[in-house]
Amino acid sequence: MHNLIVIIFITLLAGCAATGQPTFYVSVDSLAASVASTKKTYLLIPGNEGVSRNDLQFQEYENYLKRVLNGKGYIAASSRDEADVAIVLSYGIGDPQTHQYSYSLPTWGQTGVSSANTYGTATTYGNRTSVNATTTYTPTYGVTGSTTHTGTRTTFFRYALITGYDYTAFKDSKKEVQIWKTTISSTGSSGDLRRVFPILMAASEPYMATNTGQKIPVSLYESDNAVKVIKGQVVE
Repeated sequence: MHNLIVIIFITLLAGCAATGQPTFYVSVDSLAASVASTKKTYLLIPGNEGVSRNDLQFQEYENYLKRVLNGKGYIAASSRDEADVAIVLSYGIGDPQTHQYSYSLPTWGQTGVSSANTYGTATTYGNRTSVNATTTYTPTYGVTGSTTHTGTRTTFFRYALITGYDYTAFKDSKKEVQIWKTTISSTGSSGDLRRVFPILMAASEPYMATNTGQKIPVSLYESDNAVKVIKGQVVE
């Protein structure tokens, strides 16, 4: 029984070690017109209301997005006149949402007897014999049932919306012609958008400014190389 408890304890520790860092589950949904791939010289501007290019948070997120764009062959325009695509970056995080859930845990106990051993002594007095016997039983243990528990979990909706507009058409006719749009979203326990944003960008990299045809699920760890590239910690 003691050995079994030790094995269970070691197994639980191993499981904790394997899941020591959280997995971020991201959804990427991208649409693109056929002309999108021909316009690669970009002007990057903020899309959140009241946010300017001097906003420090925008500048941090802008740098992450630039690494995605540069990796896909985009070139930052040195002036507005050179740009042929205006890329608008919007981002945000929703209010905390509390969810209640229930789960079952097994109960452990004796399930039966695996063997019985009897031993004792016999004493004879004349024609009479008396026996003093003792029987020991070896029990078996296992799951005897389960108990139901409830808990709560708080999650946040995190997102980034990157939209490409035909800047040549805008300069010519002042029309806003959308040529691609990439939406990246994730729901999880972290309410820190600064922590999550590089992961959103890393998840979007293969699909940015393309037509995915559907939402693409992506799962990443913070330690993944793709995330480190976005953070500038490693060079591709």
